[in-house]
Amino acid sequence: MHSPPVFKNLSLYRCDADAARTPLAALEDALEPARFAPCAPTQEKAVGWIEPRGQAHGPLVESVAGQRLLRLRIETRAVPGDVLRRTVEERAQHIEQTTGRKPGRKELRDLRDDVRLELLPMAFTKQSSVWVWIDPETGLLAIDSTSGARLDDVLTALSHAMPALAPRLLQTAHTPQAGMTEWLSAASPDDWPGALAVERECELRSDDEQKSVVKLVRLDLLNDEVRQHLARGLRPTRLALSWDGRVAFVLTESLQLRRVQFLEGVFDAAGDIDPSERFDTDVALSTAELQRAIAGLVEALGGEVAPGQTPAPIDAPAAAVGTAAPTADDPPF
Repeated sequence: MHSPPVFKNLSLYRCDADAARTPLAALEDALEPARFAPCAPTQEKAVGWIEPRGQAHGPLVESVAGQRLLRLRIETRAVPGDVLRRTVEERAQHIEQTTGRKPGRKELRDLRDDVRLELLPMAFTKQSSVWVWIDPETGLLAIDSTSGARLDDVLTALSHAMPALAPRLLQTAHTPQAGMTEWLSAASPDDWPGALAVERECELRSDDEQKSVVKLVRLDLLNDEVRQHLARGLRPTRLALSWDGRVAFVLTESLQLRRVQFLEGVFDAAGDIDPSERFDTDVALSTAELQRAIAGLVEALGGEVAPGQTPAPIDAPAAAVGTAAPTADDPPF
C-alpha cells in the first residue's frame, strides 16, 4: 500500500457552491491575514494557515488538478500539570510559613493563574497541522481529522476567513448506521451496493442499559453470528469498507472515514517521477479516487439530503438461524 502525504481521516462537509469556486487570488487574500504566527511567550494557543507545500512565504492555497488544498497549523504551549501543582503548593506553604495563615480558595486560584503565566514562557510548544480539501466542482469540503477539537479549530478559522463557505455536515438519506446494518445483513456480496465491499472489521454496540460492545477483527462478517447480534439490537458504529478495490477506510456512524488507505495499483500511473512533482501527483491521484469513493458511498446511502431533513433508518433485521459463539474483545480501531 502507498500512503500519500495527506488524507488519513476525513470528516465530510458540503459548502456553498459559489463560495467553493472563489478565485484563487481572492482565496489567498482571505487567508493571508490569518497566516500562522508562533505562540507568544505567554500565549497558550496559536492557530493559522501555513503553506501546503511547506515552502516559506509560499502561497496558502494550492490548486492541484482543479482541487484546492489548505493547511492549518495549531501550536499549543502548556505548563505540565504536575509542575504547576508542585509550584503552587510550594508558594502556598511559603505564604503559610511567613504569615501564619493558609491561603483561601480564591487566593489559591489567583496563585495558580500567576504561576501558570510565570511558567508559560519556559514551557515547550507542540505543533500539529490539519489538511483541508475543497472540491470547487461539487462543493465538497473534507477535513483530514476526526478530532472534535481539531475540527472546531478548522471550522472556526474557515468561518473567520471565508464566512460565505458556510460548511455543513454532509447528510445522506439513510444514516451510515442504517446502511452498515443493511450491508452486514446481506446474504452474499452480490447484495452490496455498486463497487462497495465489506471488509473484515466492525464494531457493534447496543443502546440498552448493558451498553454491550462487540468488536470483530480479521473475520468474514457475512455470517449468522453477526446477523444474530444485529437481531438482538446491536448496531454497527464502525465498519471497514473498500471501494472498487482502490480505496479502503473505516466508516463511522457519523459518516467519518477513518484510516483511509489507497490500495495497490492506485499510484502505479505515477511511475518514477521527479520528487519535486510527487506532491502534485499524489494529491491528484488521491483526490480523484476519493471523489469516486465518496460519491459512491453517498449513493449507497440513498443520496444526499438537504439541510434539515431527517435521514431514514432501516428496520432491524430478523433473527438469524444458528447459535452465536462468544466473541472476544478485540483491540479497538
